[in-house]
Amino acid sequence: MSELAWLTVAEAAELLRAKKLSPVEYAKALIDRVEKHDKHLNAFLRFTPEIALDDARRAEEEIMRGGWRGPFHGVPYGLKDIVDYAGLPTTAHSKILRDNIAAGDAVVAQKLRVAGGVFMGKMSTHEFALGGPSFDLPWPPARNPWNRDHFCGGSSSGSGAATAAGFLPAAIGTDTGGSVRNPAAMCGVVGMKPTYGAVSRRGVLPLAFSLDHVGPLTRTVRDNALMLDAIAGHDPLDPGSANRATGGCTAGLERGVKRLRVGVIRHFYMRDMQADPEMTAGIEAAVEVLGRLGAQVREIATAPLGDYVACNRIILTSEAFAIHEKWMCERPQDYGALTRERLMAGAFVRAADYVNATRVRRRLADAFHALFDGIDVAVTASSMDPACRIDDPKAIEYTYARQARAPFNVTGSPALCVPAGFGRSGLPLAMQIVGKPWSEALVYRVAHAYEQATGWVKMHPEFE
Repeated sequence: MSELAWLTVAEAAELLRAKKLSPVEYAKALIDRVEKHDKHLNAFLRFTPEIALDDARRAEEEIMRGGWRGPFHGVPYGLKDIVDYAGLPTTAHSKILRDNIAAGDAVVAQKLRVAGGVFMGKMSTHEFALGGPSFDLPWPPARNPWNRDHFCGGSSSGSGAATAAGFLPAAIGTDTGGSVRNPAAMCGVVGMKPTYGAVSRRGVLPLAFSLDHVGPLTRTVRDNALMLDAIAGHDPLDPGSANRATGGCTAGLERGVKRLRVGVIRHFYMRDMQADPEMTAGIEAAVEVLGRLGAQVREIATAPLGDYVACNRIILTSEAFAIHEKWMCERPQDYGALTRERLMAGAFVRAADYVNATRVRRRLADAFHALFDGIDVAVTASSMDPACRIDDPKAIEYTYARQARAPFNVTGSPALCVPAGFGRSGLPLAMQIVGKPWSEALVYRVAHAYEQATGWVKMHPEFE
């Protein structure tokens, strides 16, 4: 059973298609694991083993008849609890939406249902994907599988924790200022924020309309590419969706990085904000690996990190407050204290500041995209620090802001967080690989080459 917990999506798909593994057997193994261990991690906000077994039985019957829907047929997954699944509450981890029953599936949930996926449940999040790990909400915060006394990142916290813990091979998260890539960094898994508009957000509770992305969390790069292929595509009913062909994210995964041009944005983590020495060492070691694999590595410069962060903050807080204004006026006491505090910041942003931030955003994005005339991908930090303790609010507030993820919500670029080793404490280190818009396949190709050269993904937390 423990071996089944660490199957990748690609490995499971091969076994399932060949009828060497039963979808029901696979689902039962993961259900048993969740029931045994999640009481210590709180990755699931709503665990749905009955639905999982029903999905697994249908998948098994179809496979036995010779039907095959693709690599997610019979594979378990979870949804961050701001993503609608028909008939279940979408709570956003908040008292305000405790009884908010979804009338239908979000587009990403529908796509995974059509792909034959086995739905395991709704994953813990930060309240409305904004507040941090709070203890004044109806459900406890998720914890880090590598050390449950530590933060697992957020706001897609349960999705990252469950994937790292072997509860699921894949999960859906969302990312407005880094909320897929933060738990990926903290939990030692792979998290992608795709190009803005690549994945429909219809049926997903918004945080900031112009910055929101939906993305996958998995344990390997190949699995992440497979999941993005499954969920991407144009949705004419999502105003932010791009009418552009998607797919082919696994194309060229094995081509390596020889002669690819890699630009390293060192000033983000060495000058603009000094990263923890262990994190810096992990990123620099990763860059050396890419160089040894044949990539042409050079340092590049962008606008200062603080410019991107300030632009992201003004847009995010303004748009978030616009969404929550009615509840903030009528039910402020029903928010957790941290969410309420963060939302209130948006009430004090002037319209002129918001408009100017959107203009600055365009200039920042254009300048960043222009860098790709001379490089193929960029590499930089994701988090500046390894995970801190979850019971230290000052440390969480300090480290949460120390990141280089927000720039790529501003630019809309595809940005992938991948494991880059472990610190002395045994907690994961990570780096970020970024491409120009619609270059996900190339980003995955670089990440896969690094992953294969290092083998960090073969290491798993021990809490048996």
